[in-house]
Amino acid sequence: MASANDPVWFITGCSTGFGRELAQLVLERGWRAVVTARDADRVRDLTAGHEGRALALSLDVTRTEQIAAAVKAAEMRFGSIDVLVNNAGYGYQSSIEEGDDAEIRAQFEANVFGLAAMIRAVLPGMRERRRGHVVNLSSVAGFVGYEGSGYYAATKHAVEGLSDSLGREVAPLGIHVTCVEPGPFRTDWAGRSLHRTRPAIADYQDTVGKRQQATADISGRQPGDPVRAAQAIIKAVEAEAPPKHLVLGAFGFGAVTGKLRETLAEIEAWKDTAIGADFPENER
Repeated sequence: MASANDPVWFITGCSTGFGRELAQLVLERGWRAVVTARDADRVRDLTAGHEGRALALSLDVTRTEQIAAAVKAAEMRFGSIDVLVNNAGYGYQSSIEEGDDAEIRAQFEANVFGLAAMIRAVLPGMRERRRGHVVNLSSVAGFVGYEGSGYYAATKHAVEGLSDSLGREVAPLGIHVTCVEPGPFRTDWAGRSLHRTRPAIADYQDTVGKRQQATADISGRQPGDPVRAAQAIIKAVEAEAPPKHLVLGAFGFGAVTGKLRETLAEIEAWKDTAIGADFPENER
């Protein structure tokens, strides 16, 4: 029997991967969950047997009317949304030069604009209650722009910037924001759900072409475990001082920390030039 004190999790993109594993763990803990996918029939197996504390909804995050309806249904059923997990999204690989305009725009609609629309829909309730947690699924690509996935990296860099700003805005209101940055995990990201524009320009075969092939080769053999990733997300949300950034996987940890050290070293090497761009003290 669900209790009014059990947290309510609203999770997008639950048909596969992180969203599915996270929804399953949340329900196994006896908590309440709104489990969503573009086709609700694909997540009804998750909510079966948990009807008193689970709600399966169809939700395409690129459709603002569906977002409004889903949030309203969740609040009418459970009274609140305590944790919003923005997991819906997908990958797109191409060279920057050969990127397809329709693919690029669709990627931003799902990975950035849909995520932002979800946040705008849920925040009023969290503000009113002065509590809540927004978890945004980013990627190692939110820190590192790899060849062949520049547009995907651009969406995840956008999620990082939005999350950092959001965190500053809502921290005084009792609301936490965490960005999750997975490396390669054994999900459908590199398989069924990945969109690609193959490089036709010979100059990109050794960079973009090789990376696309490497992504295809590792699909199904990635070192990251989605169940352990879901457990890590729950641990972060339950923490007294939740992290603003949660990198997942050994590859991700090494890639992100390496990138940050490299960036800091480069910025410091150009310190005098950076500071020299200000007006001199005697001219201010």
